[in-house]
Amino acid sequence: MSVKRGELLYFLKEYLETSKFPQDYCDNGLQVEGCETLSRLAFATTATWESIEFARQFGASALIVHHGLIWKNSGSNPIVGPHYNRLRSLIKHDINLMAYHLPLDAHLECGNAATLAGKLKLAAIVPFGSYKMMPLGVRGHFSSPMNPQDLVQKLTTMLGREIFHACPTSPSNISSLGIITGGASHEWTFAREENLDAYLTGELAEKDWHDGREAGLHMLAGGHAPTERFGIQALMDKVKQTFQVEVAFFDSPTPV
Repeated sequence: MSVKRGELLYFLKEYLETSKFPQDYCDNGLQVEGCETLSRLAFATTATWESIEFARQFGASALIVHHGLIWKNSGSNPIVGPHYNRLRSLIKHDINLMAYHLPLDAHLECGNAATLAGKLKLAAIVPFGSYKMMPLGVRGHFSSPMNPQDLVQKLTTMLGREIFHACPTSPSNISSLGIITGGASHEWTFAREENLDAYLTGELAEKDWHDGREAGLHMLAGGHAPTERFGIQALMDKVKQTFQVEVAFFDSPTPV
């Protein structure tokens, strides 16, 4: 089976509701144009030389990622070094590059935060946090209060890396959790505003580590890439189910 590039792009635009994210700092959608008919699709968290090489070896017509190559805040970004090598490989092998940043963070079905919440078996999952009026993650509740160390162990197993946990000065069990994946350190303040017990993200700044725990929150960090691995896989499954094309996922070993 195969799908036309335009048909896939339209599906992803509508399904991920990219129009809700006009001020995203990534260009969502097609970033590098390749062939028009797509029979095999590769997926990865980030467009790196390794993930592009994986797509080439798989025989993919397109690589679909969360972190693309074109960012609005990266300036002129001369095409040299790693940037050149990635673009050169995509163009040489006629591989389309499609990227979806905040739309994939916030999506309530296949989003990075929502898929993590599902694996943690959170209930009553609703949108959480915002950036310039754009949603960022989800929050929810455990069916019964969870021991913080049990949650840390569960996340360690799930994400395959050490979890940084800043315990509040008066520790207690965790009933409610807000999740914004990736680099959302300062967004812990949304958890405080909504009186949640804990906040999970990918990276934590030193100041936010202290401010959050002193405000009474369990602060949890599981790595930027590890917390953003499941959303792109859920999107891959959705695309496969919809278009019946061959798909494959490149799992970067990046622990940060």
